[in-house]
Amino acid sequence: MFELSLDLVLMLVAAAFAAGFVDAIAGGGGLITVPALMLAGIPPAQALATNKVQGAFGAATAAISYARRGLVDLRAQKGAAAVAFAGGLAGALCVAAIPTDLLRYLLPVLLIAIAVFFALKPGLNDLDRARRLSPGLFTASVVPLIAFYDGLLGPGTGAFLMLGFVMLAGYGILKATAHTKLLNFASNLGGLVAFAAVGKPLWLLGAAMAVAQIAGATLGARLAMRIGARIIKPLLVATSTLLALRLIWQML
Repeated sequence: MFELSLDLVLMLVAAAFAAGFVDAIAGGGGLITVPALMLAGIPPAQALATNKVQGAFGAATAAISYARRGLVDLRAQKGAAAVAFAGGLAGALCVAAIPTDLLRYLLPVLLIAIAVFFALKPGLNDLDRARRLSPGLFTASVVPLIAFYDGLLGPGTGAFLMLGFVMLAGYGILKATAHTKLLNFASNLGGLVAFAAVGKPLWLLGAAMAVAQIAGATLGARLAMRIGARIIKPLLVATSTLLALRLIWQML
């Protein structure tokens, strides 16, 4: 049975707090927690499963925080959340069946493109703009695709959802951030259901990290609601770039 020393547990709890804070604002919390779990010596499958446990709590906390401020109607997102859950579950179940090598090579390119887009695109602020897809079509096409990816691989899911809400749903930066959280929670939960069978998450560690995730997500959501696009954009650019660099380093 895998055991962790107290100092490693405290390190992982601190990483979860930082991840919850970052994830509530711009996504990319897994950039912090997954490497931390693996550095602690936890086998990869178990690390990914444990990450789903604690990550789900952070996403749920952020979703509730934004909903309380009226930035998202969680009841109106129930259908999209159900689709995201199914997509995350399907993606996780297909991990062993679908070759992901090509996707791993494309991911850094996509993430850097997202970073450049949010860094250089003029007029990206908290104001809504013309939408290109109806809510129904967005739920039927974009949501299951990104949720499936979340279950299959996961890195950058928040950034991809943000891009979809900004470019296709026409949302401002803060509103887009708010709308990603319930969907990210649902796809996380779907992935967790599948990973729990094969990855055997460390439930107690996941619960301890979840408490820290909740605290970090609460603080991050409050800061994002206070400052808006001025903090969300640079943090999204930074996390997307760092995640791309980490993926390139892994490949090399």
